[in-house]
Amino acid sequence: MRVIATAGHVDHGKSTLVRRLTGMEPDRWAEERRRGLTIDLGFGWTRIGAEDVAFVDVPGHERFVPTMLAGAGPVPAVVFVVAADEGWKPQSAEHLAALHAFGVDRGLLVVTKADRADPGPATAQALHELAATSLGTVPAVACSGTTGEGLGDVRAAVGELVTGLPVPPADADVRLWLDRVFTIRGAGTVVTGTLAAGTITAGDDLDLGGTTVTVRGIESLGAERTTVSGVARVALNLRGVAREQARRGHALLTPGAWLTTSEVDVRLRGAASADLHRELVLHFGTAAVPVRVRPLGTDTVRLTLRSPLPLRVGDRGLLRDPGAHLIPAGADVLDVRPPELRRRGAARARGAELSGDLALAYLRRHGFVRAADFRAMGLPPAGDRVGDWLVDPDHFAGLRSTVRDEVAAWTRAHPVAAGIPEEALRHRLGLPSADLLAPLVAGLETSAGLVRLPGTGLDPAVASALALLDKDFAAHPFRAPETDHLRELGLGRRELAAAVRHGRLTPIADGVYLAPGTESRAAEALAGLELPFTVSAARRALDSTRRVMVPLLEHLDAAGVTEPLGDGTRRLR
Repeated sequence: MRVIATAGHVDHGKSTLVRRLTGMEPDRWAEERRRGLTIDLGFGWTRIGAEDVAFVDVPGHERFVPTMLAGAGPVPAVVFVVAADEGWKPQSAEHLAALHAFGVDRGLLVVTKADRADPGPATAQALHELAATSLGTVPAVACSGTTGEGLGDVRAAVGELVTGLPVPPADADVRLWLDRVFTIRGAGTVVTGTLAAGTITAGDDLDLGGTTVTVRGIESLGAERTTVSGVARVALNLRGVAREQARRGHALLTPGAWLTTSEVDVRLRGAASADLHRELVLHFGTAAVPVRVRPLGTDTVRLTLRSPLPLRVGDRGLLRDPGAHLIPAGADVLDVRPPELRRRGAARARGAELSGDLALAYLRRHGFVRAADFRAMGLPPAGDRVGDWLVDPDHFAGLRSTVRDEVAAWTRAHPVAAGIPEEALRHRLGLPSADLLAPLVAGLETSAGLVRLPGTGLDPAVASALALLDKDFAAHPFRAPETDHLRELGLGRRELAAAVRHGRLTPIADGVYLAPGTESRAAEALAGLELPFTVSAARRALDSTRRVMVPLLEHLDAAGVTEPLGDGTRRLR
């Protein structure tokens, strides 16, 4: 499907043209038909050649400019209508200014009411006005909605216009700006809009202002659909939202794919930043949000939005001055997460920065950014990819050079520790995720969640105490040192834990430690006993004490060396 909008001065025949081309009545309300004046957005569609073409018919009266902008904003092309008997008029200029601000660059000029006056002068003037805007040089056709003369030429020209329109990606993230919201008895809330890109399927969950809603049904061009891809006019029956929760200007979004923002930096197309009033209205899609304007450079400003919008870098909108009845500039989004401006001269410096590589500048400000967040902001990938993260190469290189210093500092402060815990090191380095630590500690020793410098051993005092215990174990390997003796050697809980981590002691029970290799030596000694054996027999065979033997046998049971038989005896497995 192709979707195009009409534009032009009030009563120049936009609705009549849509009616004659589609056979449908675009003016939906009785008041519109009674007054002969389009008040709200109207819609009609027809098939031209191999394409379904939907028209968004916008009001031409000055009082309904916001409604016109809601219709023109989401569409890629326009049929600009000028009446032959009236020619170029004030609303013609305002509509053209809006299209130029939105950056619409594909269009067709249709000069209507050719039965009332020579269309030549109106055509020449209109083409002159259009040529100075983003539309540039466009084809022109004259017709009469009353007599039908020239309508065949209009259909042919519309067909050529839509065949040149680009096809948006079907797998793009959905952002459907709502232009109508109503209820249907027995169905519930229904919303309509122009799907610019992406695909919506019945049963999909979408996000509406932080609320998850489900698409119960889809209608497009008057027919029920199971799925529809942009560009398309769609009506969605939603579950999970009341009528009053949705309105024009809201957007249905792919969940988790968009970031909403209340502050954006934009580049102006039109008036210079110094010439803008400080309070304007920002139009994006079908949304119209009051904003406060702060100049940054000659053509860049910061906009503070009264209500947040789901925007991305590269989005195009416009600024409207409702008091002066002007559209002073278009607005191209440069940054949806701009930095704070606190210091004197920060705004001017920010304006200069906006002329550079914005993706890399953002990454350098933060050091680490999730790749998904870059996509959600509309930024191209920058820096280096580490797992799910994008990292600033210079910052990451600096961390590689300091990680050894951090580990060494920890070792000096904790001499009995077997290394710095990975989580503690992550916090010291300011890493937002543990996934970023692995490439930084390459070349260091890691085990059991600890990081240490290669060759890092035990504290010398602890090593000396363990050397004395090694002599005792050599004589009696199954006699655990008493707590008092450990304390005399300076081996407290921290020192003993370090010895265990370094493999110098084997914990058997609370306060009971033996030499490493206990399990294999015990199995060898117990193999000489008559089976099954008792605790006393094992104690004698191992030359140990009951304080040690009971927890040691339980330790051997757990290790699979011995098997309890339920009567106080055991056998080797």
